[in-house]
Amino acid sequence: MSSVSKTRRHVSILGAGAWGTAVAIALAERHAVLLWGRNPAAMAQMARTRSNAHYLPDFAFPPALQISSDLDAALAHVGPEDLLILANPVAGLRPLLEQLKGRALPNVVWLCKGFENGSSLLPHQVVREVLGPDVAGAALSGPSFAQEVARGMPCALTVASSSAALCERVVNIVHGGHIRVYSCPDLIGVEVGGAVKNVLAIATGVADGLGLGLNARAALITRGLAEITRLGLALGGQAATFMGLTGMGDLILTCTGDLSRNRRVGLGLAQGKNLDTIVAELGHVAEGVPCARAVRALAARLGVDMPITNAVAGVLFDGDNAREMVGRLLARDPRGELA
Repeated sequence: MSSVSKTRRHVSILGAGAWGTAVAIALAERHAVLLWGRNPAAMAQMARTRSNAHYLPDFAFPPALQISSDLDAALAHVGPEDLLILANPVAGLRPLLEQLKGRALPNVVWLCKGFENGSSLLPHQVVREVLGPDVAGAALSGPSFAQEVARGMPCALTVASSSAALCERVVNIVHGGHIRVYSCPDLIGVEVGGAVKNVLAIATGVADGLGLGLNARAALITRGLAEITRLGLALGGQAATFMGLTGMGDLILTCTGDLSRNRRVGLGLAQGKNLDTIVAELGHVAEGVPCARAVRALAARLGVDMPITNAVAGVLFDGDNAREMVGRLLARDPRGELA
């Protein structure tokens, strides 16, 4: 791969939630960045106050960062050498893609992590289904909390695509400052790791909320990685990917970091709160909730053993008790660790 370019590029980021805003703040120090959101009133307020008070308060926008609710302007901002970054959650990916369908698009990169509810499709599959197989696309993923990225703290990400040229372009533009970017050809593995780790973070939050100790947390993370790997391999991912940033790295961060929304869902479940209350208190999307339903259905269809994921889905959707969930996991028959 060539050395990282210092050329100033244009980047449009579609989706002004916490993560899209954080990436916009980080990249606007080096590139001409436009942050787009669909709500004109919210975007006008952000342009006026130079901050995202709802999703990422207390972080001032760089002076050069452009704010817009005009999708045509956001697309006109980027050319063939630039990046179009989709920062919507998985649930909003298809509706956004439908707005982009039929337009001339530059290099498309998505940040969302999860499986589409209902279809159980990974993000790249949704992109290809809506935009067609010829659109160059890549996933940018890895262990990263929005607040830390916006604050300028170090992080490492992975860009994954079947196109080596697109990976190189993303690295050239995004890598720099406090952000390191590695490339990987295993798009399936990167997306599976980024999706399922959110479900395991809910399980770890439950265990921590019940006061089960650090031993239990380590066991859940380790066995959770085994579940992620089993599903990823069944879908065509590569085993080595799950030992990297988007597998083990993202899993450790999301299961242990206090900024993790999915971990906080688990903590709330351990306190006996219902899911609606927990989600309302978060004020943000917790991708592990819809992902748990999608992964349970997908694993059943593929015949992949995912006991922790099934237990989490039982608590979220079937009325199972959190403490009893842990008991059932502990009562499972012994087996070979690597089986």
